[in-house]
Amino acid sequence: MTGSGGSGGNMNIPAGAITAICDGSHSDPFSVLGLHETPGGFSARCFIPGAEAVTVHDLTGKAVGTLECLDPAGFFAGPVKLTKRQPLRYKARRGTDEWTVTDPYSFGPVLGPMDDYYLREGSHLRLFDKLGAHPLTLEGVDGFHFAVWAPNARRVSVVGDFNNWDGRLHTMRLRLDTGIWEIFAPDVPVGSAYKFEIIGKDGTMQPLKADPFARRAELRPQTASITADHLKQEWDDDDHRAYWDNADHRRQPISIYEVHAGSWKRHPDGSFYSWDELGDHLIPYCADMGFTHIEFLPITEHPYDPSWGYQTTGLYAPTARFGEPEGFARFVNGCHKVGLGVILDWVPAHFPTDEHGLRRFDGTALYEHEDPRQGFHPDWNTAIFNFGRNEVVSYLVNNALYWAEKFHLDGLRVDAVASMLYLDYSRKEGEWIPNQFGGRENLDAVRFLQSMNANVYGLHKGIMTIAEESTSWPKVSHPTNDGGLGFGFKWNMGFMHDTLSYMSKEPVYRKYHHNELTFGLIYAFSENFVLPLSHDEVVHGKGSLIAKMSGDDWQKFANLRAYYAFMWGYPGKKLLFMGQEFAQWSEWSEERELDWNLLSYPNHAGMQKLVRDLNFLYRDKPALHARDCEGEGFEWLIADDRDNSVFAWQRKAPGEKPVVVVTNFTPVYREGYRVPLPAAGTWREIMNTDADVYGGSGKGNGGRVIAHDDNGNKSASIVLPPLATIMLELE
Repeated sequence: MTGSGGSGGNMNIPAGAITAICDGSHSDPFSVLGLHETPGGFSARCFIPGAEAVTVHDLTGKAVGTLECLDPAGFFAGPVKLTKRQPLRYKARRGTDEWTVTDPYSFGPVLGPMDDYYLREGSHLRLFDKLGAHPLTLEGVDGFHFAVWAPNARRVSVVGDFNNWDGRLHTMRLRLDTGIWEIFAPDVPVGSAYKFEIIGKDGTMQPLKADPFARRAELRPQTASITADHLKQEWDDDDHRAYWDNADHRRQPISIYEVHAGSWKRHPDGSFYSWDELGDHLIPYCADMGFTHIEFLPITEHPYDPSWGYQTTGLYAPTARFGEPEGFARFVNGCHKVGLGVILDWVPAHFPTDEHGLRRFDGTALYEHEDPRQGFHPDWNTAIFNFGRNEVVSYLVNNALYWAEKFHLDGLRVDAVASMLYLDYSRKEGEWIPNQFGGRENLDAVRFLQSMNANVYGLHKGIMTIAEESTSWPKVSHPTNDGGLGFGFKWNMGFMHDTLSYMSKEPVYRKYHHNELTFGLIYAFSENFVLPLSHDEVVHGKGSLIAKMSGDDWQKFANLRAYYAFMWGYPGKKLLFMGQEFAQWSEWSEERELDWNLLSYPNHAGMQKLVRDLNFLYRDKPALHARDCEGEGFEWLIADDRDNSVFAWQRKAPGEKPVVVVTNFTPVYREGYRVPLPAAGTWREIMNTDADVYGGSGKGNGGRVIAHDDNGNKSASIVLPPLATIMLELE
């Protein structure tokens, strides 16, 4: 029967409440189900579809009552012999089948009032330990605690393998002050697939949503979240972390190898390497090549391979493509043991509109803006985060802290910062909404970036944040208390654009573009710069770096060798995308591994050796790195010889031997070329990109040049090999 009748403690259950529980429309099942105190003692109420009879037991297995069926859909209720609140287990029976259910509605809330307070304020810095799915032993019962922010939902349930995806069985408790829904689901094992079933405030069932805080996800094309145990990793990186905690990153050698984890190498059948396999191959490769850091294109969960990870649906989950999260932790630990840092490409600017993702999460524009002039990105067909909401900012700030804390990340390279800073980014007149002062600056995004950087650096002083910011926004890498955005570094897009433009010109015309290589020094120390030759330069029809160089094949290789040494001698940290260290001819594709077979050819092997030697030279010579971000570390020696396309400067650091960099960007071999030098004496040639071993013509200075002092003018007559860069160090 359906109704409010029955015996003992069942008299006070409204018929409408029973019907709502059975059809899944009740928004507060905790007020109906579970253990309830009545005038006659305690009563238990449960909803177990398919059951014909239900008995109640305490956790010791002792029977404490038999329940009456009040609705054949599976609603049972009745008095129980208990004197205090405690978890309940039900033995359900149908015919000869019998099964046990631990009652999720007999447990109290897990989150507390301080969580509510900090959540409302947007200052909660441990959200990743509170929201999402976390293993928990509560009142002696193992299970998972689920919590999700959906303030405008009428009803939220967690559904998954453990409840046959039935949204009636684990409908969650709403914390009214915060819009957080939570439930402890007993007996849920690690490795269960789950999503959130959400009914919007208008009564519309939303597409099933993956958990925004999921720490693990299914392999695409599946889109569910996965219940994950606490990350288990024995870290062996105390020395590595202590070093960077006490280092001034601006004065350290930083040479970054940018990697797309899915296409660096692959198995013969085209399948991905796991994190452990990448650890076996990529870590020793980078260590041998002299790089200081590996920077991964986004490795958070994403549904679409050709997005390269930049359209992420799971900011807290390492993608399942390469194995479980512990595999990534082992990879980072392995890097740290050999002194390699790990940087993640991080995408807080926008998110894709896949149904299972954040878009209209609770039936409303929750993480994004409602108005498409603010909430939709025309370039990428993605949604833009609403940086004006405390909860959204907190979600993103906590994500940065999560990677730093749980995975010991050394850095975050923040993607598409320019698109965040400008309200009119890629928009025509009338397609954007000015800020409160009538300007185009996104003041909410500025506050978010400042908050993110202040919290990350405040809690993890050994980390670095790097902005991909392509405009002249001031003080990107200046402290927040000085009005800056608070980043540690900024990509120098101007250097990349100007120098590649210059290198694409035939040498005979370079004299007319001389300023493309000198102009950058006007602003080179306005920010802490990273010089990026990134994946962006070798995709979308742009070809490879070697293909961008002018001339025949010999000149292309000579140009690229000279250019690399020019860059490694130029002030700023270094970044090179995978494959460019051995001059891959073809444009990069995420669908296949790099063309490693090219290393059987001397020119490509020579290029790889050059990059290795440049990395170790850069690391070994403080003059080349210790003042990368300060004007005192650079001095022009020859800046105006446009007719010969020759450039020369010295790099210096207090108490260290200076290094002089000289580049000849024409194929003309020059003897007796006079170069001013900082001191008289013998200068050793520590780098010559025209050396035989790199594939060059073998021209040079026999290893040394002698500088003379002529009435205070110190200089040396040197040989300039064709299309080459040499470096000299005072003996």
